[in-house]
Amino acid sequence: MAIKFGRPIEMRDAPRRQTALASSPLDLAFRPRRNRKAEWARRLVRENVLTTNDLIWPIFVVDGNNTRTPVASMPGVERLTVDQVVRDAERAMKLDIPCIALFPYTEASLRDETGSEALNTKNLVCQSVRAIKQEFPELGVLCDVALDPFTSHGHDGLIEDGKILNDETVAVLVRQALTQAEAGCDVIAPSDMMDGRVGAIRQKLDQHGFQKVAIVSYAAKFASGFYGPFREAAESTPAFGDRRTYQMDPANGREAMHEMELDLEEGADMLMVKPAMPYLDLVRQARDRFPVPIGAYQVSGEFSMIMAAVERGWLDYERIMMESLTSIRRAGADFILTYFARDASRLLG
Repeated sequence: MAIKFGRPIEMRDAPRRQTALASSPLDLAFRPRRNRKAEWARRLVRENVLTTNDLIWPIFVVDGNNTRTPVASMPGVERLTVDQVVRDAERAMKLDIPCIALFPYTEASLRDETGSEALNTKNLVCQSVRAIKQEFPELGVLCDVALDPFTSHGHDGLIEDGKILNDETVAVLVRQALTQAEAGCDVIAPSDMMDGRVGAIRQKLDQHGFQKVAIVSYAAKFASGFYGPFREAAESTPAFGDRRTYQMDPANGREAMHEMELDLEEGADMLMVKPAMPYLDLVRQARDRFPVPIGAYQVSGEFSMIMAAVERGWLDYERIMMESLTSIRRAGADFILTYFARDASRLLG
């Protein structure tokens, strides 16, 4: 015996009821399934479309020559020497990916308390930018502005008595941004979350004739647990404490909007939400609220979770990759930093 709406129904009644339903079509004014009946129909009414134009490909740079070193926690992702970065830049061009983002893996011997290697005009990032621009000047290059890949303690700023100094750190970040612009970088992306750094960087770039260099601010960068694999790839795990005094509390949405407003007032050209999928509500709010391009970073933890499930046969790689990226676009992101950029572009091409 089955129960329906609290009333017992004898199973022997079921066949007769099904026949009755089949012989009496529902009187429906709307049948949304008509628009899903075939692939051509689904394509015709599709609300959001992902293209290669929406993707930025993050690439890790390491010292050496002709070497590609796998990142254990990020299947398919590698640390590349500068010559190999240029080869991936060529792949980006062929796949019609408009922009790549560079992140350095700095040797321990080059790290110090103040992150001075960030200001070296011959550091890995600057070498890579010059090499890329020499061969592929039309490819966009985004450079991360932060000190954590260069400091011995792994934090994004200068430290005094165990505390991160804001204004003193901004002064170094300004010099780092100028160094990258002089190397040929197209987009400066401060991800440090120090107060006032966007305005200070914009002023310095303009003073030195780099008015065309754009700033995409990691305006809403959260103190997230999804960064673990990246920190292995770039070896940027803090030696002590955490980053909660400068990165945002994951519980705060209104504060994220306020951070974005401040960065726009300081001269940001584009805004970023990081991570992406756990914060799609904020991507949507930003898209509805601000007239500038909104980006989202599908971070290493998001990537690695999907890859771990794929390796175990629990998820279909291509389907989940494209679904995850489309969801970020649907939320309102104009561009997406994603480690899936290469493979997604192959499917989209």
